Amino acid sequence: MEPHPNTPTPNTSAPDFAHTEQAARNRREKAIGIARYVWDRAIAADELLALPEDALRKLARAADAHPPRSRETWQAVADLLDEKSRWAAAHPQHPAAVPAHEDEKIMWIKPPVTPWN
Repeated sequence: MEPHPNTPTPNTSAPDFAHTEQAARNRREKAIGIARYVWDRAIAADELLALPEDALRKLARAADAHPPRSRETWQAVADLLDEKSRWAAAHPQHPAAVPAHEDEKIMWIKPPVTPWN
């Protein structure tokens, strides 16, 4: 059966938005904003990636960001945290090498519970 003559043909050669340069820039900007918030709370990359999805969404909202839809953005945040940690280790005397709100880490990362044995 032939399609109706007024039916537009889909453009299958154009990339979807998620794979454009603009989307990559948007993801990077979002990752930087979230990473700043997370760094200031002394949350390490491995701790971040271990959080459940609901906690990640709350964390993004606390950082004034719309929660990322892809794990790719969270991986970018973790990469930025690793980069900042290396920089902080190399520049321990710099004021930016110390998280500003380290006391708030417990709101996101719970310490392990010690058994009563």
